[in-house]
Amino acid sequence: MSLPVLTTRELNRATLSRQMLLDRVPLEPLDAVESLAGLQAQTPTDPYIGLWSRLDGFDPERLSRHIEERRAVRAPLMRATIHLVSAADYPLFANATRTVFERVFRSTPFARNLDGVDLDRVLRLGREALSDGPLTRAEMARLLETEFPGVDPASMAQAVTYLTPVVQVPPRGLWRRSGSARWALAVDWLGEGPDPSSRVEELMLRYLAAFGPATVSDARAWSNLAGLAEVFERLRPRLVVFRDEKGRELFDLPDAPRPAPDAEAPVRFLPEFDNALLAHADRSRTAGPARPTWTMGSVLVDGFLSGNWRREQSRDRFQLTVKLAVRNRRAVREVAEEAGRLASFLARPGSDFDVAVEDWEE
Repeated sequence: MSLPVLTTRELNRATLSRQMLLDRVPLEPLDAVESLAGLQAQTPTDPYIGLWSRLDGFDPERLSRHIEERRAVRAPLMRATIHLVSAADYPLFANATRTVFERVFRSTPFARNLDGVDLDRVLRLGREALSDGPLTRAEMARLLETEFPGVDPASMAQAVTYLTPVVQVPPRGLWRRSGSARWALAVDWLGEGPDPSSRVEELMLRYLAAFGPATVSDARAWSNLAGLAEVFERLRPRLVVFRDEKGRELFDLPDAPRPAPDAEAPVRFLPEFDNALLAHADRSRTAGPARPTWTMGSVLVDGFLSGNWRREQSRDRFQLTVKLAVRNRRAVREVAEEAGRLASFLARPGSDFDVAVEDWEE
């Protein structure tokens, strides 16, 4: 029996719907973080911008309190990058992605710098140091250097944070506050670490709920996990299957939303590394006339990547500049209006702000 085919535009609308980018939704920040299967958080302000674009009446201080109260946590997870997840989700996500860190670390110069070093002892001493309280990598390096003279201290500190379940602690990641990246043992900070009883299948169901319909390759791109073809075969009886326009199998949850391709998609501003643009191997479902520039945020027009944006804050003035690749008057007007709302959200209290919409350039 032939499988139903989903067009690129249908995939676009499905992803936007699940990523809360068709309509701002009235959710609590922590509930949204869980529904989105985490938020990319390499840049500490990214989750705030991402949720501002998705939630009706979003209060950044509420999310900040969740982080401070350890109900949400910033930790290295999917793709070995920093994500914001709920404390309740951390054990599942951390256990499922542990193999990623082991594989990625082996490919780094840090691993090569530690060739011949007793890595088990490095990790044991690193855990002991962290059990006394959070440390920066630089602090960790100085402590380990005294035990391993002649060994590259930065590589040892990297090994500890790659190969030990750790989290980044506040004030880094709090709203309008900053701080160095300080690391703590996940089990100390949250009261529990990775859950060894959890299964990768659970994580893949969460992925489909947030990003489906998707291919096995898409799930691999989001997570960097190996062996997912077998995982999806085990899940197949619980899923519905489609094909894309290139004939590839797409898996999805039976009751997940798949809006009509002509569903209205308002202008949306995304932060630099938003998972809506990163969670698929084939990014054609969000590709548009612009291209991603990861040193800048992204602008979606009609659901497709149509520009980039950047911000500059001086002492008393905030500037938000958009490079837009569409010239439709209505789109330009809507982009300018949304840019003004974002500038008002991001500008330091008491600052004036300006918005400029310019032609996108190669």
